Amino acid sequence: MTGFGASKGQNERLSVAVEIRAVNNRYLKVTSRFPDAYAALEGEIERVVREHVSRGTVTVAFDVRPASGASAARLNAEVLTAYWNQLKELSRQLAVAAPADLANFLTLPGVVTDSVRGELDAERDWPILKAQLEEAIGKFKEFRQREGRSMGDDLRLNGKVISGSLDEIAKTASEVVKQYRDKLLDRIHELLKGTNVVVSEPDLIREVSMYADRCDINEEITRLRCHLEQFEAFLSDKVSQGRKLDFLTQEMFREVNTIGSKANNVSLARCVVEMKSAVERIREVLQNVE
Repeated sequence: MTGFGASKGQNERLSVAVEIRAVNNRYLKVTSRFPDAYAALEGEIERVVREHVSRGTVTVAFDVRPASGASAARLNAEVLTAYWNQLKELSRQLAVAAPADLANFLTLPGVVTDSVRGELDAERDWPILKAQLEEAIGKFKEFRQREGRSMGDDLRLNGKVISGSLDEIAKTASEVVKQYRDKLLDRIHELLKGTNVVVSEPDLIREVSMYADRCDINEEITRLRCHLEQFEAFLSDKVSQGRKLDFLTQEMFREVNTIGSKANNVSLARCVVEMKSAVERIREVLQNVE
């Protein structure tokens, strides 16, 4: 599932902003961005995220600034003076004029420093980082819950499509054998018209029975109905059941496919197409469900 959450907070030293984003993934992958001084906290950050998220590619970004709001950038006068003195000496040796301003010096290594970086301490700063991370995760989960409700409505709608088509199949299935028997009799009478050949009733019964056995889909209908009941139960569960729903959908597709292979009837085939289409839509949605 996609998701977004953000939070801001500060203490007497630091102002901390956290953003957490997620895109779809069947598994959980956590990536964190933070100042180098917090490298030791990467495992703790991932542990906190994993307590609340089970699927998706999750990116957590920390922005840490001085609490006063002043710029963290500082000029290192000693380094800048050393560069300037070297340049003046080089200008004298080459007999060329020194530059009129120091703007180009600002990009040289060591001239501009981050005053906050030297004040950061992973162990001391972890409480505020964790607090803001958990707040961002709370908003992230609210975002996902709204999206999840929409996905749940879509899943239930497709479940009803399957259930409706299954009811039609159950009604029609009992007529398939009768229709086959009538068509078989009509063909036999047409082929044997004008001859003295007589087809015995046991032969006809045996042929119809074999056809009925091959086309019997009662077990598949029963199993698919059980799957649909369990599907609804999983959707209503307060705990996320994304992986179980994914597995259950595979079982539903297997039953629908078997019904399609046995259903030697045009109306049944149409219902099977509708069910396959609904199952495929369910599978697409479930790829994004936690």
